[in-house]
Amino acid sequence: MRRRARHRTTVARLTSSGGQSTVELLALLPLVLAVVLLVAQALAARAAAELAHHAAEAGAVALLEDGDGAAAARAAVPGAARERVSVAVRGRRVTVTVRPSSIVPGAAALLAATTTAVAGTQP
Repeated sequence: MRRRARHRTTVARLTSSGGQSTVELLALLPLVLAVVLLVAQALAARAAAELAHHAAEAGAVALLEDGDGAAAARAAVPGAARERVSVAVRGRRVTVTVRPSSIVPGAAALLAATTTAVAGTQP
């Protein structure tokens, strides 16, 4: 009787799926990590678009007040993002491009946000 009980527990151990969920979790971890990184990159791109819009508007307002539109646009961007900003002022147009933080290598250049604001018509 003991021998038969031992045989049943050995067979039960060999056919159990106790480790199956662990293996499935390990197999899905790279996919989950990739999705998290892509979502984070998309959020960074959206933040860059907001910064570009805000900076272009600030530059246009400065031009309306006879100020330096490029300096105002750069000043409107927080310190950490200033190195990823380019500003062009042509007449009464202020164009700002902001590259997002790069979470996914190479994605920052592809997801750069450019916004143009116009400071009214020529006086």
